[in-house]
Amino acid sequence: MFKIKPSGLYTKLMVLMLFACINVVAQDMPGVVQFHIFSSHTSFPDTGRAKGHTYDGKLYTAAAHYNDSSVLIIAPKNLDASKKVDLVFWFHGWGNNIDSAAIRYELTKQFIASKLNAVLVLAETARNAPDSYGGKLENAGTFKKLVSDVLQGLAAKKLVQANCAAGHILLAGHSGAYRVIARIVKNGQMPVDEVMLFDALYAETEKFMEWITADTQHRFIDIYTDHGGTLDESKTMAGKLDDADISNFQVEEAKLLPQQLVAHRLLFIHSLKEHNDVVSPDNFRLMLENEPFLKKIK
Repeated sequence: MFKIKPSGLYTKLMVLMLFACINVVAQDMPGVVQFHIFSSHTSFPDTGRAKGHTYDGKLYTAAAHYNDSSVLIIAPKNLDASKKVDLVFWFHGWGNNIDSAAIRYELTKQFIASKLNAVLVLAETARNAPDSYGGKLENAGTFKKLVSDVLQGLAAKKLVQANCAAGHILLAGHSGAYRVIARIVKNGQMPVDEVMLFDALYAETEKFMEWITADTQHRFIDIYTDHGGTLDESKTMAGKLDDADISNFQVEEAKLLPQQLVAHRLLFIHSLKEHNDVVSPDNFRLMLENEPFLKKIK
């Protein structure tokens, strides 16, 4: 079940200041509808982090980092969705939250600039913590229920009709987002058409391989760096695809052409950028603009 988040709900001053800043950004960006809902089908709270999580000797408490069930929804004002609406889910990495990630990586700007007739959804995971654990979203069917909550939220804002269903679903994420994305394609009980990993292929490779081989229409894009910790796993996965005689395209980011994103369903893109620079300013937009599932706004 979801609830639209009313303004002024937060009690901590810093959180209030952050959301005030976000609201200004949304108001200053023409053509955008941006709002939050609560969903009981996000990652947390979850029993797996009921006592928090210790990393590198520091305790990240459940109250501060594993108790936020917020979902940020971003849509073009002229969204045209009647029976179905296409959804792009973004999952943030370590040390971020849905709102800081949207600002830091210019996700709203890139998504709106792509002019897609779709909705961008950021569901909270571990908030401002060094943790890839996906909580309840790793469980069977939770993602399906999250999608339903998002559709209800869109209907409540009159952006879609009450009986609107999910169309194409794309999953994208940065860094530690790899785990929750892999568990969703495995257990989410919703068809996922495309996965985009931004320096995020650390593990769970077999789950991605199973998903790729399950349907020849599934698209997978992995952009990786030299020093982000994803170099070896990206090369390993590309090698496994080669061994299985599954066609994939490997290219340097500096030589990447838009038509190559369209022509190939499995891409491994080597970037010379730093770990936190592979998403912005334009890579997310470039990939959205040149993928076959989502239509442009007329």
